[in-house]
Amino acid sequence: MSGSAHARGVRPGWSIARKLTLFLAAIVALLALISWGMVTSFAREAAGRTQDNVLEASATSIAETLRSEGGQIRLELPYAAFSMLGAISEDRVFYRVAAGEEVLTGYADLEGPEVAPGEVQFRTLSYRGAQVRAVSVMRVILSDGVAVPVTVTVAQTRDGVRNIAAGLSRQAAALSMVVFLLAVGMSAIAVRSSLLPLNTMAQNVATRGPSDLRPLRRRGPPELMPLVHALNRLMERLGGSMKRSEDFIAEAAHRVRTPLAIVRTQAEIALHSVTEDGQKQTLRRVIRAVDDASRSASQLLDHAMVSFRADALARERVDLPSLASGVADTLRPTAEMKDIDIALTLSAGTVEGDAILLQNALRNVLDNAIKYSPAETIVRVDVTKQGDEARIVVRDEGPGFGDGSAAHLTERFRRGAKVEGIVGSGLGLTIADEALRAHGGRLELGLAEGGGACVFLILPAV
Repeated sequence: MSGSAHARGVRPGWSIARKLTLFLAAIVALLALISWGMVTSFAREAAGRTQDNVLEASATSIAETLRSEGGQIRLELPYAAFSMLGAISEDRVFYRVAAGEEVLTGYADLEGPEVAPGEVQFRTLSYRGAQVRAVSVMRVILSDGVAVPVTVTVAQTRDGVRNIAAGLSRQAAALSMVVFLLAVGMSAIAVRSSLLPLNTMAQNVATRGPSDLRPLRRRGPPELMPLVHALNRLMERLGGSMKRSEDFIAEAAHRVRTPLAIVRTQAEIALHSVTEDGQKQTLRRVIRAVDDASRSASQLLDHAMVSFRADALARERVDLPSLASGVADTLRPTAEMKDIDIALTLSAGTVEGDAILLQNALRNVLDNAIKYSPAETIVRVDVTKQGDEARIVVRDEGPGFGDGSAAHLTERFRRGAKVEGIVGSGLGLTIADEALRAHGGRLELGLAEGGGACVFLILPAV
């Protein structure tokens, strides 16, 4: 389709399928990016909460081992308090247990968040060149009747949390990419499926013959129905225009040929009734001019009819021997006026096409042969079949096509070099050539034995 659009000088734009696919792909990409960002954020938050819960459990377990003996605060660091921190990562762990201002054990320079009894406070801080997450809990111990607040601070580096979050982020990115590719593929399939009724409609119109202007009856999506109605109205207008054109050609042929025939008849009657040579010469020139006008008008109308019917070519089986015989019978009175005999050699030959166009083609070729042949000669018409081709060959004994190539004689209003003094319009071979090409055939020009013209009308046989 795009190739034909280029051939007509129309630059095709982007296809609807490509636009929709790219649009849906952009939406899916945006959603995938948002999903990845949300998953990454949730992963970081979840890893951070997990670390906070483990830190709180570790600090609480240490605080629960605090006791007072002999006026001293005693502490036994439980193994589980640190083993649970090592279970989630291999980060470094720092701790500090202080009774008031006195550090009982741990890292003296570790400063945790401020905390009140019964509270748990978290804080992210920098310690010894690393970022750590610290938790502080406070427990009040009675020692010799005195309430002593004991603060337990446990801190852990955050490398493990970042690694866990990064791993989850990578997995989310991979999953988002897979979802993106699947969604794009499904979007492309959905777009093509949605446009299938449009493509089906286009194929339905494209496979119709030139004269098939029936309205489209295929039901489609509601969005396509305005296009269907517009196409149906267009085909209705085209059908009316073609019918008016055909009627005009037929009416014009009648309107033009009838007055010219009347003028010619009246001129012939006057020619036989006058005696002066000057008047006879004048009437002969009138008759010649009428013949020239009649032939030109007839061939112009034939050419218009051929052009019209070629665009709406009818398809039916045509028996070439019968067609050739009928055309020969039509032109035999014209040939007999010059004592020209039309010799037919007919064999089998059947083609598929428009019988009226083929009759016009053969009639113009045979009329040329009669017109350019000298008196008392023979025009031969042979119908043969050779392989997959059916041929009508018309040979005359006239002057031929002149020197050089005869291919240019199929152009409109082009005549041969040896037609001086013979009435003609230069459309006969043009009409035949266009009619044959409309049927997938061709017109070939050559020389007959003895120097006359030889015209081959070649068509695909059935």
